[in-house]
Amino acid sequence: MNYGPILFLGIFLTVASSWCGLVLIPHLQFGRQQPVKIEETGELYPQSRPGIAQQGMAVYQANGCIYCHTQQVRAEHFGADIARNWGQRRTVARDYIFDKPVMLGTMRTGPDLTNIGLRQNSVTWHLQHLYTPVITSKGSIMPPFRFLFEQRKIGAKPSPDAVPLPKEYAPEPGYEIIPKAEAKALVQYLLSLKASAPLPETR
Repeated sequence: MNYGPILFLGIFLTVASSWCGLVLIPHLQFGRQQPVKIEETGELYPQSRPGIAQQGMAVYQANGCIYCHTQQVRAEHFGADIARNWGQRRTVARDYIFDKPVMLGTMRTGPDLTNIGLRQNSVTWHLQHLYTPVITSKGSIMPPFRFLFEQRKIGAKPSPDAVPLPKEYAPEPGYEIIPKAEAKALVQYLLSLKASAPLPETR
């Protein structure tokens, strides 16, 4: 007796059922989610990120930030993310519907960034942190991203974009540190990370 067709059918059904369980059913459950109106504010959530923040997402991805930072707040019974003030609630699928790709991350060498735009809403703080992380976070092991900045000679007057730096990290007299377009975009992306709206599925 030829068992080839039966074997093929068994393999096909195994692969098909796995695909349905891992791809099709989750897509039907989550893939068609839409923004919801938040009762307290009357605004839709989430909203797509503005253009410069979208550019910043590409900078975030290109520089490997995803390898040291996550963007997912776990439920209270799964970890201490909320106790660490990384978020006010757990993140859910709806938080990510406009993010392509979704930057969930692979490990937490640094803190979770899901709500960094709420925790740190200062442009100066983020620029200092990118230039020399220990300025803002003592003991940080994050490498400096100084290639996102340039040192310029001060002209008739200092640039309004110049990053204020402590004396020990400042350039030599007569020079200033200016963020490049990539640094500005990255900061706008970080400021846009605010997954805090009260959603029905998180209650």
